[in-house]
Parts: sequence; C-alpha cells; structure tokens
Amino acid sequence: MAEVSASVPSTEEDPLLIETKKRVADAFDTFDHESNKTVDVREVGTIVRSLGCYPSEADLADIITEVEEEEPTGFVRYEKFEPVLCRILLERRYQPANEEQLLKAFKVLDVDKKGHLFKEELTKAIKDEGEPFTDDELSEMWKAAVQDGKQLFMYHDFVPSMLEESKVTIT
Repeated sequence: MAEVSASVPSTEEDPLLIETKKRVADAFDTFDHESNKTVDVREVGTIVRSLGCYPSEADLADIITEVEEEEPTGFVRYEKFEPVLCRILLERRYQPANEEQLLKAFKVLDVDKKGHLFKEELTKAIKDEGEPFTDDELSEMWKAAVQDGKQLFMYHDFVPSMLEESKVTIT
C-alpha cells in the first residue's frame, strides 16, 4: 500500500497549485452539506474519484487514514483533506487505466477470442477477482454496457465510452 504524504509545495503563486486547490475545494464543498468545512468520511472515495483519481480500496483506506483525525469522528476536515488531495493530484497518482490496458484486461477474460463477454462471465470475474463492486454499481454498469436483450458485453465498444466518462485534466 502506498503511503500518502500531506506535504504540499509552499509556492502559493504557482498557478497549477492554485487551480488544484480550487478543484479540491469545489469537490469538497459539494459534499459539505452543513457548510462547516467537514464531510462524512464515507464520501471521501466519491470526492477523490470526482477529481479523476481512481485508487484501489486499499489505497483509499490509506488516504482516509491520512485525512482523518487521530481519534476518528466519522468526519474529515477540509484543512486536513486539501494538502493530501493536492499532493495526489499534483503527483498525478491513481490515474485511470488507458484504452490499451482495459482492452488487454477484457481480452484475458475472453478466452475464446469472441470479441465479447456474456454478462454471466463478466459478473463472475468481477465478483471473484479484483476490487469489489456493489450490486448498485454492477446494475449501473449493465445498463450502460450490455446490449439490450442479448446479455452481451461488447468490450471493444464499451471501453472508449468508459474512458470518455472518466476524462479529467489538470491544467
């Protein structure tokens, strides 16, 4: 598991740092329902992913440990969250997989080289290996990915749409 550092370069004039801090603040504020510069710890993963970072569950647990209070309260304060997330963004950590990597992964599952996977095949692979998916996440994926009535997952068609939805740039 990767260690997450909370130190951020001190050059406040740096336009990239200023823009990164603004993005982090905007994402955090979206989930700060009480407007008191805190968010529920359960929202941290959603906030991190909304910023274009896709850590594993283990890495996310490390991030949460880094941003939580020493005595966990169930909430994360912005002043602890901002430096950690700015560092992650500026280091370009937890970037999504590229098209080639995703296609390669699906091809490994497609042992018969059909160019598609049956819904049952992919469901089994998702539930048996890798990062856990909730039933809601699987349901949403099937709505977007499986051709109506055919129960086929055409990964060559789906991968570009996955990447299009996850594009986030730091400029």
